Amino acid sequence: MPNRRIVLACAAALAAPHLRLARASSGPLRPTPSQTEGPFYPVSLPADTDGDLLRNGSAVYPRGTPAWVEGTVVDLNGAPLAGAVVEIWQCDHAGHYHHPGDGGRADPAFQGFGRVVVGRDGRYRFRTLKPVPYSGRTPHIHVKVRLDRMELLTTQLYVADEPGNAKDFLWRRLSAVDREALTVPFQSGANGLTARFPIVVQA
Repeated sequence: MPNRRIVLACAAALAAPHLRLARASSGPLRPTPSQTEGPFYPVSLPADTDGDLLRNGSAVYPRGTPAWVEGTVVDLNGAPLAGAVVEIWQCDHAGHYHHPGDGGRADPAFQGFGRVVVGRDGRYRFRTLKPVPYSGRTPHIHVKVRLDRMELLTTQLYVADEPGNAKDFLWRRLSAVDREALTVPFQSGANGLTARFPIVVQA
């Protein structure tokens, strides 16, 4: 009787071309929908721009609800986009941005902006706040993806099951498919709240 490991290996080898064909026939991935940058992209970047928005220099931000935002950046074929830079920015727990247009009222202990470089596996991760509403907007986090000098995507991440979504003028303009792509749950886990936001870009 053939060795069981050999049988399994042969079966996997025979199945592999079929799987590759199925992936190819499904066509390219759908790119993550773009949205407006908004008025509060930093005029000048803070001295601390790492992926931990709850620690600004030596200051630790004690307010709001801490959360992780993580995911992968891939191209339309699903390949990790190593070297891409992911940026996020958002308001503090009281709804204020680090921006002159918001009156400079943001808590200085909150970094408010962060960027990370995507590795070979395409993964990124930020430690930040679960977003809160501010005047006229439902909770959201701004996201931008760059590669070298190219800006590949600017969009916004929304909170699933947030009552304010249906009243938000930008969220309402999205199609059902685009809403699904940009609206993610913040789920409790061993490391606290985590939102997983996969990003697909045309590189």
